[in-house]
Amino acid sequence: MEPSNYLTLTDKEEKIINLFIGLGLKRNVARVLVYLSTTDEATSRMIERGTDLRQPEVSMAMRQLRGVEWIRSKAKKTESKGRPVKIYRLTRTIAEIMGIIEAEKKKEAKYQLDLIQELRETISK
Repeated sequence: MEPSNYLTLTDKEEKIINLFIGLGLKRNVARVLVYLSTTDEATSRMIERGTDLRQPEVSMAMRQLRGVEWIRSKAKKTESKGRPVKIYRLTRTIAEIMGIIEAEKKKEAKYQLDLIQELRETISK
């Protein structure tokens, strides 16, 4: 059963979202990631309401987060005969995710600096 009052994002969490966006995460992915970091687990409906995103936006963000294996889901049967509800949770802490992003950015920066060095050497020959 879902709670009647959903978690909403604070000003600090909105700032964290904007910082993740600055690092290259898509807006909706950043919103879902930060929202999930504030709770142990959440349904799609809870995420929609807590992040102020529509269902298709949440689904697309979830697909990307599953692709990098930062979330997992489990199905929970409902009291009605409808489809089971999916419950989502992060597979890594936000600190681990930040470490992954940092390592990727360092690798990108090193690659670009190596290209600049090669360019300098090629030009000066």
